[in-house]
Amino acid sequence: DVNGAALGEGRWGQARGLRNYVYLTVGTGIGGGAVIEGELLHGLVHPEMGHMWVRRHPDDEFAGSCPYHRDCLEGLAAGPALAARWSRPGHELPDDHPAWALEAYYLAQAVCNLVVVLSPERVILGGGILHRPGLLAMIRTGTRDLLAGYVRASAVTDEIEQFIVRPGLGEHSGALGALALALDERA
Repeated sequence: DVNGAALGEGRWGQARGLRNYVYLTVGTGIGGGAVIEGELLHGLVHPEMGHMWVRRHPDDEFAGSCPYHRDCLEGLAAGPALAARWSRPGHELPDDHPAWALEAYYLAQAVCNLVVVLSPERVILGGGILHRPGLLAMIRTGTRDLLAGYVRASAVTDEIEQFIVRPGLGEHSGALGALALALDERA
């Protein structure tokens, strides 16, 4: 569960010492965990960040792959959406394929939504899709461009490389988050 990954990153990774941050994973689905004032965000249900609505790219005619919403973030940007849109999985697409600019377009919107709604101190982007060389840089640029100076914080202007980051714990964020939960229960 991505909440575990968020906790792991808060305890030992990229969010260590922060009280407000978001972990978003992009792979076979899109999920997110938010820590607000040091606590996981819970409400009616757990946050379903992958199902937020994003503005469709004007050149994107793909209907979307989410069985509930079709063209929510997950339906447009998760691994199955990449495979369905381009007739082959993302790992088979070359680095210069137009898929990656489209992916960055949707993920940058998601980060912008998280920034204006939750005001995190850091956004951590993980999952298999984020292994694509250059994608994180495109998301950072897209986020800064979309925010268009509205959020006047150096984190999203001059220091965006430290604001939108990869998981410090790599693929171990979730497992270490489960360990963090167990340690906290034991204490």
